[in-house]
Amino acid sequence: MQHVPLPKIFEMKLFGWGLLIIVFINSCSPNNVKIDNSLKHFFDENNVRGTFALFDNATGQFTIYNLKRYRDSAYLPASTFKIVNSLIGLQTGKISGDSMVIKWDGIVRANADWNKDLTMYDAFRVSSVPYYQEVARRIGRDTMQFWLDSIAYGTKKITSRIDTFWLDNSIKITPDEQLGLVKRLYFNQLPFFDTYENMVKRAMLFEDNSNYKLSYKTGWGQDEKGSSLAWIVGWIEENKHPYFFVLNFETADHNADIRVIRMNILKGILKQLGFMEGKM
Repeated sequence: MQHVPLPKIFEMKLFGWGLLIIVFINSCSPNNVKIDNSLKHFFDENNVRGTFALFDNATGQFTIYNLKRYRDSAYLPASTFKIVNSLIGLQTGKISGDSMVIKWDGIVRANADWNKDLTMYDAFRVSSVPYYQEVARRIGRDTMQFWLDSIAYGTKKITSRIDTFWLDNSIKITPDEQLGLVKRLYFNQLPFFDTYENMVKRAMLFEDNSNYKLSYKTGWGQDEKGSSLAWIVGWIEENKHPYFFVLNFETADHNADIRVIRMNILKGILKQLGFMEGKM
């Protein structure tokens, strides 16, 4: 497949993005990283192994538990890939807008929220795998690969089916890269039209009250060892100031309630760090 040259706006955003990620990665140095082992108990209490990182955009400070896992280990993105899948779908016109409906295929699945016609906005928020598998098929392998290369997404390569590669360990991404991605999304610094980035950000906003705004995307999959692998990536805003975070953990316990554990750890950590009380 031959790709049309990028318009000037994309060339400029890609150039800026390249500079930004170099600066962002290099900024994670001993001088601005606080290793916070007091966060370990959140993982121990839930019998999981993982990492958490938070980046204060105003000060450039990182707060990290388990730096090695955060920086050096890559994992399947699972449904956190819906952030990028949405952006590529919108940019290529395969998703006409966040109100675009894809009809239910009639297959009854365990998650009742998926068993109906869904808009992009609703599919994102209920994390509908079938909706986004259809989006990926419409985008196609070559175009998907083009955009993964353009944003340097994780290991970049699609080595399995176009509608499963983010679920089956074909492509992997580090927690550090996930944090960088949501930071660039927040500031509209990815090579997509701002309108589309704003649509995804609207879908990510799950809590909005007088004390804070909490925006995120979850992910849940299975690694090569058969362990459950979980993510939450996003940001919390207090006093109109963003703090970007990534939570990643795994467990071999197949009876673990990942949805509950995931949110309990995130909110427990945020509260311990002083968030969600309107005091930041």
